[in-house]
Amino acid sequence: MAKLKVFNQVSLDGYFTDERNDMSWAHRSDPEWLAFTAENARAGATLVFGRVTYEMMAAYWPTPAARQAAPDVAAAMNRQRKVVFSRTLKQAAWSNTTLVSEDPAIAVRALKQRETHDLVVLGSGRIVAQLAQAGLVDEFEIVVNPLVLGRGRSMFEGIEHRLKLELLKTRQFANGNMVLWYERA
Repeated sequence: MAKLKVFNQVSLDGYFTDERNDMSWAHRSDPEWLAFTAENARAGATLVFGRVTYEMMAAYWPTPAARQAAPDVAAAMNRQRKVVFSRTLKQAAWSNTTLVSEDPAIAVRALKQRETHDLVVLGSGRIVAQLAQAGLVDEFEIVVNPLVLGRGRSMFEGIEHRLKLELLKTRQFANGNMVLWYERA
């Protein structure tokens, strides 16, 4: 059975997007960080997105700019299987993407049963909250960025009960990022 993981970047004050839904603040590159993201991308997981994150990723990763900035990550992002949850998209043209309009919790429960590779949610705060609320997220990989936004969106908006998590490990990067790995307690 596949695990469902969430990989998201947050500000020190806990926001994964600023008040304008911008995430550009989360892209603090250095060689160590680029190697880490390339290693993560090579893991071969099925990527899971909500519509907003999907459209942002699909507009960037297939481009020459992405291939130049992060060639290993771009190759993996374009090669990997992707699932996008949306009730409004009519088609998903990015390579290897399956469009799903049914309830994310029902679909992910089935995906976890039949997939051989793990599933990883990137961005997609509403999807994260729904799947966490349903008890489907096995692991959170949270990157804490050394900045304070003051306002923005939490990826846990809409959670109706506390999620108890257990810290598995941490890793600090020279660019100031700190990665925290948690699993459900």
